[in-house]
Amino acid sequence: MGVFSLGLVAAGGCHGISNVGGAILDDVDPPVPEGPLSKADKIDILMMIDNSASMADKQQVLALALEELMESLTNPLCIDATGILPPSRPPSSLAACPTGTSRWFAPVTDIHLGIVSSSIGGYGGDGCSPALSPSNNDRGHLLARWSPEQGEGIPTYQGKGFLSWDPALRYAPPGESSAVAVATTFKQMVLGVGQEGCGFEAPLEGWYRFLADPEPYQTLSVVNRVATPEGIDTDLLQQRADFLRPDSMLAILMLTDENDCSIREGGQYYMAATYSNNYRLPRARAVCATNPADPCCTSCAVTMPECPVDPTCYPGGDPTREPLPLPVDDDRPNVRCFDQKRRFGIDFLYPTDRYVQALTSSAITNRQGDLVPNPIFSDLNPNDANATVRDPGLVILGGIVGVPWQELARDPADLTQGFKSPQELTASGTWSAIVGDPQNHVAPSSPYMKESIVPRAGITQGNPINGNEWATNNDDLQFACIFTLPEPVLCPPGAQGCDCNKSENIPLCERDPITNELTQTKAKAYPGLRQLSVIQQMGEQGVAGSICPAQLDNPTADDFGYRPAIRAFVERMATRL
Repeated sequence: MGVFSLGLVAAGGCHGISNVGGAILDDVDPPVPEGPLSKADKIDILMMIDNSASMADKQQVLALALEELMESLTNPLCIDATGILPPSRPPSSLAACPTGTSRWFAPVTDIHLGIVSSSIGGYGGDGCSPALSPSNNDRGHLLARWSPEQGEGIPTYQGKGFLSWDPALRYAPPGESSAVAVATTFKQMVLGVGQEGCGFEAPLEGWYRFLADPEPYQTLSVVNRVATPEGIDTDLLQQRADFLRPDSMLAILMLTDENDCSIREGGQYYMAATYSNNYRLPRARAVCATNPADPCCTSCAVTMPECPVDPTCYPGGDPTREPLPLPVDDDRPNVRCFDQKRRFGIDFLYPTDRYVQALTSSAITNRQGDLVPNPIFSDLNPNDANATVRDPGLVILGGIVGVPWQELARDPADLTQGFKSPQELTASGTWSAIVGDPQNHVAPSSPYMKESIVPRAGITQGNPINGNEWATNNDDLQFACIFTLPEPVLCPPGAQGCDCNKSENIPLCERDPITNELTQTKAKAYPGLRQLSVIQQMGEQGVAGSICPAQLDNPTADDFGYRPAIRAFVERMATRL
């Protein structure tokens, strides 16, 4: 017994990397930071885009919103502080506001825009081999590819992997001076992320790896069934140092239709991403089913001398024999990432406070567990003239994730009124409905946000939020929400990113009564609980939006596509510009 040894294994230290974006600066004494800075005149926008199967339709919807994002920041509205005159947008950022109004905030003339994906490899397991798809492991690097097949090639600022909006031509060489050109190129970058990435999505660890990890590893090796991160990815550190200015507003926007599955990288946590040779995880001790917080709730493969023997763990109840694996129907690899403590006795994922700490604290832990400077609140280029460092209020985290828009809307019947602000989400009790209390294993009260492989109580057939519950065959989760695609997609058997072949009663597809062909008419999303939990913990600096748009028919309407989410994102940024 004692099959699992789940501690994170320390690797060697990091030395001599002071000239790039690491937080350990051994070779120089950095200047004393000025600040912290509470207002910004420049923004670094990082989008984390899920690139797993069935994401192409959502990437297309996001691409439609990028011009509005750029226009909102570079040519902000003119508003009347008294609320009498309606907001208006001048023809350009240089134009004056109508009498009686003034700019919501000063036009932003310095923006970096970059993209990372949710695919950071298989965590040491065999579930996401780059041999199956190169984009199974994007390593937390910036992406500017035409497609997963074509690879990198979209022109970026000095070939650094990101775009630079620089109409004032303050940099040498200058960045792009046309907001339309920036938005057009950024659209290409969004669509180029693709949907051929890892199915163990890591939207949280994806942006953490790029922005905050003090020692992003070069390789992750498994020796004697123990995974160990090794080396330092200096290419990533250089990208980070080039992209992330110390005195900018940092705005992160996640686009993902599944819950986060950021598996811990080290020890034997990689077994959650292992399924070759029909591998199944060991059973959990029986107490986990009723009380995951019980001190004796763990895997049957973990030795717990202080706990009574659990006969359900062993064949015939005999503790001298090897622990039983889970039955096949209880351990389908496609659903390994939900409710892990209850199902497996182990939470294989990084805790969400890892990500909150990264966005709010001046120090974070490295591989060895030591506190080190947080790159997000550090001067990554100590030899230049800019030593001013942002304060935590200049970090915004937004998520366009799996949650019904009706749960987030100010008016659940009319999204033109916009999404609730952080204060409104708290005051209305919405967080309990859509997140629950994860620390105490309390599920959300909204039935649509409960992760389940079986039909959930309280959801009616033909409802407008997720259509209906469906027969997942224990190999998928019920949906949080669905939305109608602008154009139906023919789904022959085995089509990439198509959901119609999963089940006859899946609420996404229609079968032609004459040809018998399946057509996907709707797209889906699963409950994005971990992302929403981090957004909740970010308080005033968190922005929650739904990946299921209210409508895609009228592009001029306030509820079109991801316009409500982008507007909420800009509203949060506006408070510090």
